[in-house]
Amino acid sequence: MAEKDDSIFNKLLFPIGVVMLMWLVKIIEVFKDDKYTSWGIIPREIDGIPGIVTAPFLHSDWQHLMSNSIPMLALMSMVMVFYRRVAVSSIIIITIFTGFTVWLFARGHTSHIGASGVVYGLVAFLAWTGIFRRNLKSIILALIMLVAFGSYFHGIVPNKEGVSWESHLFGGLVGIFTAFLFKNVKEDDEAEKPNPWADEIGTEKFFLPRDTFEKTKQERYLESLYSEEE
Repeated sequence: MAEKDDSIFNKLLFPIGVVMLMWLVKIIEVFKDDKYTSWGIIPREIDGIPGIVTAPFLHSDWQHLMSNSIPMLALMSMVMVFYRRVAVSSIIIITIFTGFTVWLFARGHTSHIGASGVVYGLVAFLAWTGIFRRNLKSIILALIMLVAFGSYFHGIVPNKEGVSWESHLFGGLVGIFTAFLFKNVKEDDEAEKPNPWADEIGTEKFFLPRDTFEKTKQERYLESLYSEEE
């Protein structure tokens, strides 16, 4: 039990570290009385390319940070615990490709910041993995996403000034792509279990011959006569 608890704790270190870094950046901003929005994603501008990596760690205010911190921690933890083999790769792909598509296609002349694009990507990844894998665990996780984050769907269209709906939309699409990309990578608990009775085939003992009901009474009578003559 101790080894299992330690393993789960180690899986949570990465999500905790990411969220702590988000908070550290905001704390530094406050203490230095500065804003790092220039390090966000500025679409189609060379200076905006670094924002593909840095934007998820930047937030406009404490409310913005808080609204992303809890889902980031919860969703990343779920990916790390339940999809260990593809967890880090999936998170990196979702982060980089969401930022890249925002840089390519989002509204220009503005800085896109915040981790909400990654949040939408993780929600889509967990939801669509259930659709692609169709095992009990992935389906349950997909239903949890539908119930807990169903209200997020309205965020993929422009409905609020100052919100990067493009990050939400592209994050969701990248999450679906990532789920499809890793749909055949099975976790330990998803592997097909060997049939425990496989080695017993051919060794069973039966009260009656297996072909008892496959032969007619006449056929069995003729067989008995043949055996008596021998």
